[in-house]
Amino acid sequence: MVEFIEILKYIILGIIQGITEVFPVSSSGHLTLFSRLFNMDLSNLTIFLMITNTGSFFALFYFFRKDIAQLAKGTWHYLIRKEETSKEDFQYVVKLLIAVIPIGIFGYLFKDALPNDLLSVGFALILTGLLLYFVYRVKDIQWKNQITWKNALIIGAFQMFAIFPGISRSGITMTGGLMQKIELKRVLRFSFLSYIVVSVPVMLLGIYEAWTTAESINIIGYGLAFIMSFAFSLISIRVLYQYVKVKNLVYFAGYCVVVGLTSIILYFTL
Repeated sequence: MVEFIEILKYIILGIIQGITEVFPVSSSGHLTLFSRLFNMDLSNLTIFLMITNTGSFFALFYFFRKDIAQLAKGTWHYLIRKEETSKEDFQYVVKLLIAVIPIGIFGYLFKDALPNDLLSVGFALILTGLLLYFVYRVKDIQWKNQITWKNALIIGAFQMFAIFPGISRSGITMTGGLMQKIELKRVLRFSFLSYIVVSVPVMLLGIYEAWTTAESINIIGYGLAFIMSFAFSLISIRVLYQYVKVKNLVYFAGYCVVVGLTSIILYFTL
């Protein structure tokens, strides 16, 4: 019975990772909150976190597979075959790289120095909610159709703060894009493609850390968590793309504030 409960905890955390990695509500904040509720220490779950994040990565890679193939093909044709018609694809890839440089540097330097308790996560979630409410308020403006070099740099600067547990990566990049009047689906595409780019070195670092850790592995629990993370990330990105509009962000904003307040209350009561 105890083993079944432990496996159930891993499954739930996998589902939470899958959903919250996509929606602008902070996967790191939710995992911190639920791991505390489940009496699990995330610092002892390095391999588990790597596996669930990899599940989300593969789901998003699959969803954007045609975009990735087009960008890779276009970049190859521009650099190797000197085809000017593929220049736009090449420039888009460079913009993605520009956008992930700040979070890569900032994350590498400060990832071990950041607070990860329910109090800090609670305030970060509330901040995420306030940012989403702010961009919700500008829902009736005229949207741009393209992402410029300046837009990419500013989105990257916003994304840098996503290393703080409780700050939603998709939420902060969405905020950075919408504040610059970029149409929502273009922001989402850019945001998740940049996530895929930055996830590759993060996964490699995670594999190294997992290799050097003495963490015991629950093969069934970890395997099911990976499947749940992949499945629910894929479901969530499809829902996000099909149904979520700027006017709906107010609901995510309210949700983040409620969860943030809950985290702060639990910090003083657990």
